Amino acid sequence: MGRILAIDFGRKRCGIAATDPLRIVASGVGTVATATLVDFVKEYRRANGIDLIVVGEPRDMQGRPSESTRFLTPGIRRLQKEIPDIPVVFFDERFTSVLAHRAMLDGGLGKMARRDKALVDEISATIILNDFLASRQYQEYNDTNI
Repeated sequence: MGRILAIDFGRKRCGIAATDPLRIVASGVGTVATATLVDFVKEYRRANGIDLIVVGEPRDMQGRPSESTRFLTPGIRRLQKEIPDIPVVFFDERFTSVLAHRAMLDGGLGKMARRDKALVDEISATIILNDFLASRQYQEYNDTNI
């Protein structure tokens, strides 16, 4: 069983999180410039092994894809083209930035640290991955890929 990698895709940078090899714990890995995402994923895969990539899918309050989806689609298509043997699934990312800020507040981070957008992106990716691991979508993926 390999790791699951989560991506909080952004126009400038992407937050990255990954599970442990047993897929029990999701942890932040960091952030990478969006332009270098494919190279980062290839290198991470080589070093750690990945079985699945989860991408946060921006949605509006009605559950429809949001305006920012148009920036995400070309980048993820490129990733799928470059690494076709790793499945990519999309997972609703609504409110992850709000939850990330709340986690930073609850964790006692100071005002300057909370302004660090890279840290917010990393925490958002971790929230996306934790939510995915707790979801029915993950259970269905596991059931069909065991």
